Amino acid sequence: MSTLSPGRVDQQTTFRSRRGAELFLLVLALIVGIGAYASVGLGVNGHVPADILGYGGWLVALVVAAHVTIRLVAPYADPVLLPIVAALNGLGLAVIHRIDLARTDTDFAAKQLFWMSVGVGLFIATLVFLSDHRALQRFTYTCGLGAVVLLLLPLAPGLGTQINGARIWIHVGGLSFQPGEVAKVLLVISFAGYLVLHRDALALAGRRFGGIDLPRGRDLGPILAMWLISLLVLVAQRDLGSGLLFFGLFLVMLYVSTERPGWLVVGGFLFTAGVAATYFLSGSVGFLEHVRNRFDIWLHPMEYYDRSPGSFQLVEGLFGMSWGGLIGRGFGEGRPTRVPYAESDFIMAAIGEELGLTAVMAIILLYGLMVERGLRIALISRDSFGKLMATGLAVSLALQVFTVVGGVTRLIPLTGLTTPFLSYGGSSLVANWVIIALLIRISDHARRPLPDLSVPDDQDQLNTQVVKLP
Repeated sequence: MSTLSPGRVDQQTTFRSRRGAELFLLVLALIVGIGAYASVGLGVNGHVPADILGYGGWLVALVVAAHVTIRLVAPYADPVLLPIVAALNGLGLAVIHRIDLARTDTDFAAKQLFWMSVGVGLFIATLVFLSDHRALQRFTYTCGLGAVVLLLLPLAPGLGTQINGARIWIHVGGLSFQPGEVAKVLLVISFAGYLVLHRDALALAGRRFGGIDLPRGRDLGPILAMWLISLLVLVAQRDLGSGLLFFGLFLVMLYVSTERPGWLVVGGFLFTAGVAATYFLSGSVGFLEHVRNRFDIWLHPMEYYDRSPGSFQLVEGLFGMSWGGLIGRGFGEGRPTRVPYAESDFIMAAIGEELGLTAVMAIILLYGLMVERGLRIALISRDSFGKLMATGLAVSLALQVFTVVGGVTRLIPLTGLTTPFLSYGGSSLVANWVIIALLIRISDHARRPLPDLSVPDDQDQLNTQVVKLP
């Protein structure tokens, strides 16, 4: 920090854009992605893939386009988010390509690269057309209504499709789409706008119990409504992961907005009671059997190994990660295709088998750093809407990673969500690129230097002269 004159700070020195640092980190991220792709070819076929130049060139073009866009329209944005995303996306493409080579009848990597291109395109469009994130606050209730409609779409006859017991997909033409991924972004915008308007009322304390001020009964409407929506997702769509994600997202944003731990107590009790009731009722209610099966697989994986639906993929994933050990078997030396859906739900198991616990911990560290940067953006944001929106976006990524990695490692029941930027899945990848674009837009607004309203030194004397009228 340099001083130009007494009491005046050089804002250009204090608030640096750090685009050079971002570019350096992007080079490292591209080395990870392209290097992993080359390593897959060497490990599986014994030579570098023939399309390495075309693949690497397209990957570089996408990353450079995103970087140039940030330089032009968001020069003061966080310099770490884009490199983390580029590294995760590049590594995910390489692992999906490795699984394609093992199966010989799939081409998921090429499709994932296409969806990455769509995601980067929407990333650029979001930054270009959304010059101020505060404009989204006008669409608080519109986004909320849109999110509810998207969540209910998979239940529509002839439109929704049930895959692996969960009804969270819709088919339009020849494309499948998971509307919950888009609903996640809309819910964050809606929650942020609603809580900015009503946080004072929601922050009022009710009765005190166990040293914690519980909320007033009259203020329980919003959390009860979100609880019912999450239970609807759990019961009707048979998707524990999405229910946990949506309700947990609202609960954390409510706590951050009001600073009342009582909301966490009430919310935790409601969600636990709802899940427990669903589990125990599933024995007598046929359409809840899938939810109970997820818990039984989690509690007794070996007992359900040979059943259908059973715990085959969970057990094989655990065996694969244990076989990989600390440093992994190496690309081409493992058998990740023994795990169904290794390219999507269980991609962390495939990484653990061939790259080892070291790579898994490095990936979790990258996710932790991504969430930390999102929360840092929330801390330095200059407006309440931006604070809550950045918090919600960061927490949505954190909850999704927790539910996926927790399910694969048997910490919690399997959820069926995708690992952000790693797993195969177009709707998830595109939605997460938009989330990063929104975080970058908020960070640019927060880190951008304030306009210098002080009077220049060479004008001080002129402006303070007294003009005598004749």
